[in-house]
Amino acid sequence: MSDNSLPFSGSEREIQSFEDMEQLLDYLYSHAQGDDVRADDGTSDRSGGLGDSQLTAARWITKVRELFPRQTSEVLERHALDEFKMTELLTDKKVLEQMKPDMSLLKTILQLKHLMKGEVLETAKRIARTVAEELSKKLAHNTKQALTGRLDRSTKSPIHSARNIDIRKTIWRNLKNYDKENETLVLKDIYFSSRVKKYNKKTVIIAVDESGSMLGSVIFSAVMAQIISKLPFAEIRLVIFDTEIVDLSGMVEDPAEVMMSIQLGGGTNIGKALSYCESLIQEPSNTCVLCVTDLYEGTHPNLLLNTTQNILTSGAKLSFLTALDECANPAYDKNLGQRLADMGAFVGALTPDQLGDYIGRILS
Repeated sequence: MSDNSLPFSGSEREIQSFEDMEQLLDYLYSHAQGDDVRADDGTSDRSGGLGDSQLTAARWITKVRELFPRQTSEVLERHALDEFKMTELLTDKKVLEQMKPDMSLLKTILQLKHLMKGEVLETAKRIARTVAEELSKKLAHNTKQALTGRLDRSTKSPIHSARNIDIRKTIWRNLKNYDKENETLVLKDIYFSSRVKKYNKKTVIIAVDESGSMLGSVIFSAVMAQIISKLPFAEIRLVIFDTEIVDLSGMVEDPAEVMMSIQLGGGTNIGKALSYCESLIQEPSNTCVLCVTDLYEGTHPNLLLNTTQNILTSGAKLSFLTALDECANPAYDKNLGQRLADMGAFVGALTPDQLGDYIGRILS
């Protein structure tokens, strides 16, 4: 019996990539042989709903973008949208408007937004903002309480005084709430001048890996950055990275805009991102760096390891959060994680509810 396989001598990761490619192609073209996407009741679903099959399809598209060249991935995406009956989701805003704005829908939107245009894209942005606001309401109280209790030593009373209102900041951050019809500025958020001395300011730098597997963590990182940005004693920097780095610190007040700016998929250069974070550190003793990543480094880890050592030696706190979501059940490179932990960095997963207390504990 002849052996039709061809020998391939590559790294374990390269071999895994080829196996992943094979599985992705098999997943798509097995559907083309007659399998149909079904609704929960077993009937054929052509409305663009969000059953498990379509959520899997959205994740499939993200993975294709990671593994295949752009021209190839675009062809495969078009085939997939047809096979998985998802075309209406991308072309008819009414389909999106009829769906429940929840975490599942938000994840699907973020995985498919690069294929959306016009009114559909604007509808998707509104849904992203709705879900982000709900998550913020859910997490804000406990996070602020945890951080304020540990870090804001100057706060003697939770009651704000009118004389401490920061007029300029309040007006600037509420411009988006201007009521054109009544020519009135609606103040949804009022900001007070900080009574915390400058040298007590704490800096939190969050760097988030935008590879497809980190999608949930990207969402919660954006929301947590917004919450922290509203604290008078904290300064927040938010960085998104793959092989390139984008500093989104100027957008932290709008987590939905942050989410819609990410480009899921592509390679990963954690060392490069961490090196950029190191350049942002001004007062190491009052700074913590949170690198949210699965630690699957796309290049040699020397830069990552050297930068980790530099940050820790400076006196700043450094943590590698292998997941920042409600499950906190990560899949990550445990070998690299152990090397970083041995150097003194924290390596592990946290839920968003735990993050505020964790930051407060390591910076207090």
